[in-house]
Amino acid sequence: MKRISHLDRATIARDAEALRAWLEDKPSLKVALVYGGLSAEDRLYIEQSPTDQLSVTALAETLASVGAPFRILNPCDSTFIRELTEYDVALSNLHGPYGEDGRLQGLLDYLRIPFCGSGVAASATAADKVLCKQAMKGLGVPTPAWRVWSHGKELRWAGRPLMVKPPLGGSSVGMSLVSEAAELAPALQRAWETDPSPVLVEDYVPGHPVTVGLLELPSGVLAFPPLVTLVPDSDFYDAASKLDAAAEGTVSVEPANFPKPVLDALTGHARALWDGLGCRGAARVDFIVTPDGDLYALEVNTTPGMSRDSNFVVGGRLAGLGRDDLVRAFLHEAVTRPAYDVPLPTPAFGTPTAQPEHAV
Repeated sequence: MKRISHLDRATIARDAEALRAWLEDKPSLKVALVYGGLSAEDRLYIEQSPTDQLSVTALAETLASVGAPFRILNPCDSTFIRELTEYDVALSNLHGPYGEDGRLQGLLDYLRIPFCGSGVAASATAADKVLCKQAMKGLGVPTPAWRVWSHGKELRWAGRPLMVKPPLGGSSVGMSLVSEAAELAPALQRAWETDPSPVLVEDYVPGHPVTVGLLELPSGVLAFPPLVTLVPDSDFYDAASKLDAAAEGTVSVEPANFPKPVLDALTGHARALWDGLGCRGAARVDFIVTPDGDLYALEVNTTPGMSRDSNFVVGGRLAGLGRDDLVRAFLHEAVTRPAYDVPLPTPAFGTPTAQPEHAV
């Protein structure tokens, strides 16, 4: 697809106007807004964040603003799958296992319900930090050196700081910065308890957390301006800083003020990961930029958070797009995406018919 720069305001404005006209022509498009405490990450946000800070609050307001009939569907409810089939398109802001990692996307594909965002393969690869690191290496995108630890195995301390990460999930839940040997075993156990899978152990690279948002517009893929996150009260952008349950506002986001070659490299690597993983709709790529200007990709988020002042929303605003424009773009990409041509049955949710017993 065509690559759109955030400086190309004429193209961005034309696409935004085309999206407004497109949705106005579909006043009966029914949207299933999928949100609930399916993963540890989402449960943490729901339990500890003020309602005002939740993505579902901002998305519900936005859908109402653009005139799209919607209902919030909780994936933990027993009626969830049956209710999904009553809607024209699904907009999910679930994060972590079962919501962001391809499993929900596979269900929606099987039910033949259009959905916003990346498909099964891209979602699964991006959500698994180990698989994503392997993809980065194959695509030539720089990323910190890493190894994988399996539960019960020995991992020797190499004398340098490490980041210990559960492979699935986000918001730094279960993640630790290990600065000395005595901290390593507890950090590995904490990560494994968060997600009982092989744990990612990554060399710690000090620097500025930077993120680049990408959005699929009708005429191409737009890269937002890189944003740098300032985290003054923590050694890394940890779960407490991201949650900010007390609304202290110590973490701030601002346009990255790096030399042009660094900014160009950030955008170039973000686009390489979008293309290489086969992302659709929207994504956000997170990096670390060192004081010397070296940059390393950390992860790809195929379901960016959409709270009022999330990194993705701020990036879109700097590119000239409001939340209404972002949500219209999500819906447009989902509804206009070519459907699979496979002989799947139409789902039926009536009372099951008893099957005759067969002699053995």
